Amino acid sequence: MHLEVSTYYLESLSPNELRPKRIHLEGLHIVKAEIPSAELQHFLYRSVGGDWYWYEKADWSYAQWLEYAQNPNLHTWVAYLRGTPAGYFQLEAQGEAVEIVYFGLLPQFSGRGLGGHLLTEALEQAWALGPKRVWVHTCSLDSPAALANYQARGMRLYKTETVLEELPDHPPGPWPGAR
Repeated sequence: MHLEVSTYYLESLSPNELRPKRIHLEGLHIVKAEIPSAELQHFLYRSVGGDWYWYEKADWSYAQWLEYAQNPNLHTWVAYLRGTPAGYFQLEAQGEAVEIVYFGLLPQFSGRGLGGHLLTEALEQAWALGPKRVWVHTCSLDSPAALANYQARGMRLYKTETVLEELPDHPPGPWPGAR
């Protein structure tokens, strides 16, 4: 299927630009994944992005996921609600910048206010890495809440690109046959 897709690039140039949002949910913990794990990376990517056309890595091999997980500049944080993975963010240090590479919630945790809280934590952890700039991109295929959440936390839109893309007929889902 051919579809017009808009990609939105946002940035923050100072930690003072952060407009935090906090929620207090009993049993909410955000933990850094300290041990590189291909399985964890695959699970998070497919579980969070499977319904949003995150398809670029959907068919990666174990070796590709392991190589990705072992990137020393990659930092993965997982949100757990009462012991269950609820979402994650992934940061990549890129010289004087840090990119929020992946960010999102598992479907059953959307709509509870977790997104703003998790993005606040992502931006704080990104700035803790010492960059001059934190940036992210999202697109019209992603969650409808994504762009608004980035902007609500103080990130500024600096570029938009729209292209015609060839896409699969359906998002890949969290695993084959899940939907």
